[in-house]
Amino acid sequence: MERRISGCAHGLVGQSPQICEIRRLIEKLGRSHAPVLLLGESGTGKEVVARAIHDANPCGEFVPIDCGALVGPLVESELFGHTKGAFTGAAEAKRGLIEVADGGTAFFDEIGDLPLEMQVKLLRLLQEREFRPVGSLKQHKVNIRVIAATHHDLARDVARGTFRQDLYYRLNIVSLRMPALRDRKQDIPELVDHFLRRHNSDHSLTSEAMAAMLTYDWPGNVRELQNSIERMVALNTGPLLHTADLPSSLQNHRAASEPPLASAVAVGSEAAPLPVMHAPPRGLFLPDVEKETILKALAATRGDRAKAAQLLGIGRTTLYRKLKEYKIED
Repeated sequence: MERRISGCAHGLVGQSPQICEIRRLIEKLGRSHAPVLLLGESGTGKEVVARAIHDANPCGEFVPIDCGALVGPLVESELFGHTKGAFTGAAEAKRGLIEVADGGTAFFDEIGDLPLEMQVKLLRLLQEREFRPVGSLKQHKVNIRVIAATHHDLARDVARGTFRQDLYYRLNIVSLRMPALRDRKQDIPELVDHFLRRHNSDHSLTSEAMAAMLTYDWPGNVRELQNSIERMVALNTGPLLHTADLPSSLQNHRAASEPPLASAVAVGSEAAPLPVMHAPPRGLFLPDVEKETILKALAATRGDRAKAAQLLGIGRTTLYRKLKEYKIED
């Protein structure tokens, strides 16, 4: 696979219409101080977009707040801080995350997981631009931009009573939906190249491995793709990454969507097709078909196992395992 120069403005990789539109909106939102609600499945890059909005007009700090981790009795202290002696163990005053974000951006990741009692206090923060640390009688004014993100259907959560309607309307001034990776597969080659460069890797994917990536639906989205590339680079000395190097989720998908072995091989510049695999005749089982296909591939490549594996579209390790399984010696 040839290396591409990827468009990576705002940290967003790709040239699909969806990503180009998001880049355009980032430029506009960077000039505004209105709350922004980022929607989309997990792993689609909502925090990347939140940081991009902040960086489009950088001012103060970008402070991520993981709402899913805000549990227990110290949630309010984590967000708003506390005074000395406010509760047992409060040996000194502590600044909360909201105060740290003063003058900058507070990014509430997975806002749908924020406890209801904290939703009330966040609403006041948005409306009055002030908060009160635990144990204090004084309100503190802040100037922050709030960006929230969630994979939840917040409108449904409002109907269920697990998310406050007034907070939903206050956050949903401007909403932006991140596309799932399966809906912008044309960006996958650029994303692969981007993550390979991030790991300072000289690896590249074979066309077969890239084809497998393009047919997979990526339920974990860009995060899953990034993790897959990191794993492949870590476990392979390269320089080429083959289908056999793909993570098991892609291997299983490929096995389920393709015939057990390729139906054609090419020797040198001449094609030497193997028979197309139809349903086996009565009494002939799939292992028999696989074994026969491997034997024909070895015959076509004059016993060259490396070539046979390549021409069959499988990794050498897989071929060696099959040879042992079927007790094939050449």
